[in-house]
Amino acid sequence: MNTADKAMKRWSDEAWEAAEPVYRRILEHPFVGELAAGTLSAERFRFYIRQDALYLDGYARRLAHIASRLVRKEHTEAFLHFALEGIEVERALHEQFLEGSHPEPGEISPACLLYTSLLESQAMAPVEVEAAAVLPCFRVYQRVGEQIYARLGDAENPYRRWIETYADPSFAEAADRATRICDELAAEAGAATRQRMTELFVRCTRMEWLFWESAWRLENWKI
Repeated sequence: MNTADKAMKRWSDEAWEAAEPVYRRILEHPFVGELAAGTLSAERFRFYIRQDALYLDGYARRLAHIASRLVRKEHTEAFLHFALEGIEVERALHEQFLEGSHPEPGEISPACLLYTSLLESQAMAPVEVEAAAVLPCFRVYQRVGEQIYARLGDAENPYRRWIETYADPSFAEAADRATRICDELAAEAGAATRQRMTELFVRCTRMEWLFWESAWRLENWKI
């Protein structure tokens, strides 16, 4: 790649290119495959939703924390919107599939604790890096939702509501907005910070795979 091409390439393109092998593994994961087919066991899906509820408690705080650190008003407003509006949509799904119950903190799985701890550990990192760490939750879910929805057709699927949420154009719009903000932050950052952003983006994409793997295995604490 020549210098001109590098100058034109957005950070998010570079980050996605680095994370794409992990994303392909996500699409191949049996949890995602059975979710798309509607054959995923209720036990596995319930495990996933309960862990996701615990994850979102921390994720909302991370989005709000990033908002408080951003300099540009429009960036702050966007991340506050993500925290207040986007999370409410997902919690509505949890109320539907969990009948309004909420898991206790002690139920957290090793994978969920690892992922939330990784996000929390970026609180003192440059805000560009913290923002990059939360981006896979937008980008991966959007792409997975769209991939599944494209194959869904009119077939009966008990998880259709979940699939439609992440395939919805409004979610894609939010994912695009979060991505553009990260690109704007990266454009003003130095090379070392951009590299850290990419590393965290890839690492958190791996965490997305691990989250589904944990639900597939009904992961529990060994001791």
